[in-house]
Amino acid sequence: MDIPRIFNIMESAHRIHNPFTPEKFATLGAALRLESGTRVLDLGSGSGEMLCTWARDYGVIGTGVDLSQLFSEQAGLRAEELGVADQVTFIHDNAAGYVSDEKVDVAACVGATWIGGGVAGTIELLARSLRTGGVILIGEPYWRQLPPTEAIARGCLANAISDFLVLPELVASFGRLGYDVVEMVLANQDEWDRYETAKWLTMRRWLEANPDDELAQEVQSKLTSEPERHVAYTREYLGWGVFALMPRIYLKQA
Repeated sequence: MDIPRIFNIMESAHRIHNPFTPEKFATLGAALRLESGTRVLDLGSGSGEMLCTWARDYGVIGTGVDLSQLFSEQAGLRAEELGVADQVTFIHDNAAGYVSDEKVDVAACVGATWIGGGVAGTIELLARSLRTGGVILIGEPYWRQLPPTEAIARGCLANAISDFLVLPELVASFGRLGYDVVEMVLANQDEWDRYETAKWLTMRRWLEANPDDELAQEVQSKLTSEPERHVAYTREYLGWGVFALMPRIYLKQA
């Protein structure tokens, strides 16, 4: 049970597997007003940077679940490095369908909404682990500008333009699902660069060390094509953000 090996190779040096930086996760934690003892569930936790740094900086406790064996191991090592291994636990498992045994204050899926078949299904999944008054975090791409053609959408690694919404429509969609947006932190183009370009050096170093590997040709092909693809498509058209949601309160009419 693991993610495709090519992704483990490309992102093996990443601490954060999306276009966020440590500063943005710190901003998000402060915006959520995290306190010591806040219980967090992170589905698709990657290498654990969000949970580990929040445990260090805010005293949260929690669990991360990820399908990548490599990333789960890296998360455990990061917890030990930051001295928070007694506060956070990382589980190598398929996060799809995972529900916490104990209700949590923050239920997050930051960039892996495929686990619920999309945003709506992932929110429904996270809500099953959420205590009353808790916060759901969804990390999701959106169109910075609507691609004029389906080919451009595919250049952004989407299947179609309809895969993502423009930002106002994405925010409105949360309301239609019955949630208030209570915070958001958005990535910028520089942070997209940091996420994407780090893959290129990792791939080059991997190729030098593994020229005869069965995936060497595929890695070489991606190293050749990804820089141009990123600057032409992802950087210009695709945004990304984390949105904090709370179930909407429906007041009685006077």
